[in-house]
Order: sequence, then C-alpha cells, then structure tokens
Amino acid sequence: MTASIYDFALPRNDGTEQALSDYKDKVLLIVNTASKCGFTPQYDGLQALYDKYKEQGLEVLAFPCDQFGHQEPGDDNEIAQFCSMNFNVNFPLFKKIDVNGDTATPLYQYLKQAAPGLMGSKSIKWNFTKFLVNRDGKVLKRYAPTTKPEQIEQDIVALL
Repeated sequence: MTASIYDFALPRNDGTEQALSDYKDKVLLIVNTASKCGFTPQYDGLQALYDKYKEQGLEVLAFPCDQFGHQEPGDDNEIAQFCSMNFNVNFPLFKKIDVNGDTATPLYQYLKQAAPGLMGSKSIKWNFTKFLVNRDGKVLKRYAPTTKPEQIEQDIVALL
C-alpha cells in the first residue's frame, strides 16, 4: 500500500507528468468529472472555490472519467476546451482515467481505501465524487456526487 497521496504522479491533460508531492502543504479537493453529466454544472462551484481559496492553499484536481453512462466521451483536448469555454476552469485538469475496476488508476485505489463510501463501499458511485485531503496529505472525507462544492466550503476553510 502506498504510504501517502504524495507518492503518486499522474499525467495532466496536456501530457506533462504532475507529481502530487508538488501539492504538499496544500488542501486538495480531488474530483472525478464528466462533461455530459447532470452534475457537470458543479464545475462552476469548483471553480468558485478555487478562485476564492487558491491563494490560501486550496487546489482542486479534476480527473475526467468515462466509466459512468459514457458521460465523458471526448478526448483530453476536447475535455479541456469544454471546461474552459463553458466553465472558465483554470484549476488542474488531468488526463482521463478509470476510477473503478481493474483499470482504476492507483491514486483512486488509494483514495477509495482511505475514505470508503456509504456503508464501507469502496467503489465510486458516479461522476463528481469528491475527496478532501488536508495539508499533511491525509484523506479526510469523501463526498457524494450530490454534494455541491459550496456545501464543502466550511470543511475546506477549517483546513486552510
């Protein structure tokens, strides 16, 4: 088992490798996203949190995923354009990943182990599941897709 969230490195949307250790001493909100989901408007709330708290140490990390109802069909370039044009997203966007099953990225295997869902469930149920990580890299909480970003603000502020 990986010792820390900082042991992972993943490709950003533009193909550059991003070590999560670069985010040490930051509060992280890690989200699996999709462009054609009923929860897609949450990009607005995620961007608002990022704009409001980035200077205080918040990072929102978005991981597009196409495992739920084929709601993220585009390639990485199309996803970036969609996020930019429709939601003015400027927080880190990563390459499309899998969050469940044998092909789940190791980061998500770690997150699911560290913060199980309802009744101990390990799988991600849908797009826009969110994980809150403190400045020490400890995964503190998992939020359901129905939890709007603004409902997490108080928890984020407490960690900043």
